[in-house]
Amino acid sequence: MSSVLTPQAVDFPRWYQEVVAKAELAEPGPVRGSQVIRPVGFAIWERMTAEMDTRIKAAGAQNVSFPLLIPESYLRREAEHVEGFAPELAVVTVGGGKKLDEPVVIRPTSETVFGEYMAKWIQSYRDLPLLLNQWCNVLRWEMRTRLFLRSAEFLWQEGHTAHATEEDAKNYARRILYGTYRDFMTEVLAIPVRVGLKTNRERFAGAIRTYTCEAMMRDGKALQMGTSHELGQNFAKAFNMTYLSDADRLEHCWTTSWGTSTRMVGGLIMCHGDDNGLRVPPKLAPIQVQVTIVKDGPGITETATRLHKALSDAGIRTALDDRTDTPFGRRAVQAELRGYPLRVEIGPRELQNGNVMLARRIDGRKEPVAIEKCLDEVRAALETDQLALLDESVRRTEERTVEAATLKDAIAAAEYGCAKIPWSNVGVDGEEKANKAGVSVRCLTREDGTLPDSESESDLIAYMSRSY
Repeated sequence: MSSVLTPQAVDFPRWYQEVVAKAELAEPGPVRGSQVIRPVGFAIWERMTAEMDTRIKAAGAQNVSFPLLIPESYLRREAEHVEGFAPELAVVTVGGGKKLDEPVVIRPTSETVFGEYMAKWIQSYRDLPLLLNQWCNVLRWEMRTRLFLRSAEFLWQEGHTAHATEEDAKNYARRILYGTYRDFMTEVLAIPVRVGLKTNRERFAGAIRTYTCEAMMRDGKALQMGTSHELGQNFAKAFNMTYLSDADRLEHCWTTSWGTSTRMVGGLIMCHGDDNGLRVPPKLAPIQVQVTIVKDGPGITETATRLHKALSDAGIRTALDDRTDTPFGRRAVQAELRGYPLRVEIGPRELQNGNVMLARRIDGRKEPVAIEKCLDEVRAALETDQLALLDESVRRTEERTVEAATLKDAIAAAEYGCAKIPWSNVGVDGEEKANKAGVSVRCLTREDGTLPDSESESDLIAYMSRSY
């Protein structure tokens, strides 16, 4: 089947834009940088939120909802935070036709408003840890935008927690990083991520440490898929977030924040998509199987309906395509564009032979399957293809990660993929030089792959690449 897309090897950015448009995932909104997420794209995001929400709750956090508008004075209480976000703020100065007594900011993130209210809710050590999360939209006034990857307004979850000790806060920030984010991205999205510490230059404004999950896309560039921050006592002091310890001493809390966003949809497209469109991992796919009537005839609709029910009753997310007034080729192309993992195709020829045709999106194979064995074959294919996508992504990441000894070699390697280099061979000056060349330090790890506490530790490894 010929592709309706620009091949990735010819123009990857154009390919990406065409997938988003032709698969009907999203389109630009009426205000620069905004986006309209269409039903197909939003169904993918809904599956992400459902899987993530389960994991977030398993980590003990509770969902809440905070206001979209934040008093400007809140942001100014934490100097580094407001300085970091100042260029991206959208400020409201008029409401109801009147000038506001105090300007309000459309939230770029919510550390400050969470800090204000968490300070009210915490009195003693018995109230800790306080673990909160919200699903919402935020606005950051981006000028160079791209749907899903870098839009001015986007959807996300943001977690905010308060703890009695620095150690407890650190452990929780890392628990979210590994047990929630990395596991979800690996097990559900089938995207291997490298977990590490951001350099001081890349650290979140107001944090003492920022941890990250970095993934490699099919063009070799990196995408930051999620971050988790230790905020120390910076926000606690700014908002007087204190608790009475079991020793009857008034102490400041230690806080964290962490988030993932609709950027993950962009990562899904760029990590797994091919020249025919999306390839959605079976565990994530809103539609895992599409039962497709190729051409109608005696008994075909009844058989297709029966198969659709059997697959749905077995817990497989299944859709029935009986639009025989639309050419089969057009419908097959649409299913491929949208990345449905499997199609079960049935027409007069298949029914006569007692078969259906099982079409697999991940590797493109098509094979006849006996109708009575369809359920078992579908289950096996979904499991196999989930692992196949992950294996493919792991191999690509490994093959395109090159060891470099010098900064010059690392910058050159970043044209192809990712450079692995001793951090001592880069340093702060080298990081600045690399940034000017369009290459950044994505994260730092110890030699054994574990997380360092700071960039000043000895024998650290830096991973460098171009990024989105």
